[in-house]
Amino acid sequence: MNTVDIFEGNSPVILAQPHGGTFLTTEMADDLNERGREMADTDWHINRLYEGLLPEATVVEAKFSRYLIDANRDPSGSSLYPGQNTTELCPTVDFEGRPIYQQGVLHDVEPDANEIETRNKNYHAVYHAALAEQIKRVRKKHGVVLLFDCHSIRSCLPFFFEGELPDFNLGTNNTRTCDPKIEDAALEICAGADGYSSVLNERFKGGWTTRHYGKPDKGIHAIQLELAQQTYMDESSPWLYREEKAAKLRIHLKKLLSCLEQTITTLN
Repeated sequence: MNTVDIFEGNSPVILAQPHGGTFLTTEMADDLNERGREMADTDWHINRLYEGLLPEATVVEAKFSRYLIDANRDPSGSSLYPGQNTTELCPTVDFEGRPIYQQGVLHDVEPDANEIETRNKNYHAVYHAALAEQIKRVRKKHGVVLLFDCHSIRSCLPFFFEGELPDFNLGTNNTRTCDPKIEDAALEICAGADGYSSVLNERFKGGWTTRHYGKPDKGIHAIQLELAQQTYMDESSPWLYREEKAAKLRIHLKKLLSCLEQTITTLN
């Protein structure tokens, strides 16, 4: 298993996909309970959804499960949303707040500090080294780079938010991670997508990836899109990809990425 899959393109856009992987170590898989082995919080089919929409975009795709380690969390373990429910760097609960490890066993199965450090080194750091290398390469080629962080999540998760999540959830950490022109262009496309709802910097303001790399003053712009999974798939096991829904959504995603690609080139 490759820790990270990389496609090097010639576009100034990089598609980061940290949560679509499902790899677990054998030991971890044995320690998870039935809920954990289901890996319900995966960004299911995210690579398939974006495939071919911007053919020359670079793609950096994590192949390991977010339950092994979350590649979109601060490696120090600090929370991005203090005071709100969230999951850890190496999660012990799922998006409904329920344990993912076996309970009541004779030995500790949840990751301790040493195990977390090992996972950090072997997976989180490897993914981000690959992403940082691609950011450096693309910026050298174009003078600027747009990091587009691709995510999806179930639309109803009371552990995280009330009610139903909008379809398009854009995050720029309140315009700190990209030029306002990029933010405006993204919001205009999403808001104009007929039949879909959209918001900017509400429940999801951009994860650690967006905030860590987004440095507009240095020519590195970053934006996150969190999609409600009901826009392209079933939100219950076996998490089926729905071609008709996905095809409709992909029209708007293609328009969005193409627009952002054009916008980033004006900022050089």
